[in-house]
Amino acid sequence: MTSHLTPKTIGKIAERFRLLGEVTRLKLLSELREEEFSVSELVKLTKLSQPNVSRQLQALAKGGILTRRKDGLVVYYRISDPRVLELCKLVCDSLEEHHQNEAKAFRIKGKKNKR
Repeated sequence: MTSHLTPKTIGKIAERFRLLGEVTRLKLLSELREEEFSVSELVKLTKLSQPNVSRQLQALAKGGILTRRKDGLVVYYRISDPRVLELCKLVCDSLEEHHQNEAKAFRIKGKKNKR
């Protein structure tokens, strides 16, 4: 990331994070990480309502994260930008490290308190 971001660029970055900052969308991306699925398949996998799944898939497609493929009457979705999955992995790794550090600090504090 460059040190001089324009307001327009900052707005686009915030928009991408907003797309990824919704639980339902992350559930859908998790299901789509290795293969494409139709809306009805995603409804069954996630146990979410069809209107909600459709709405979230549309938002992700509009944001450039997913692509659609129509086969007759069925529309299939897949991840179009695999860097989104890399970003999710970075966040997961960061959370894991953070929790490990918290656990270490708790163990150290716990030992001191036992004296």
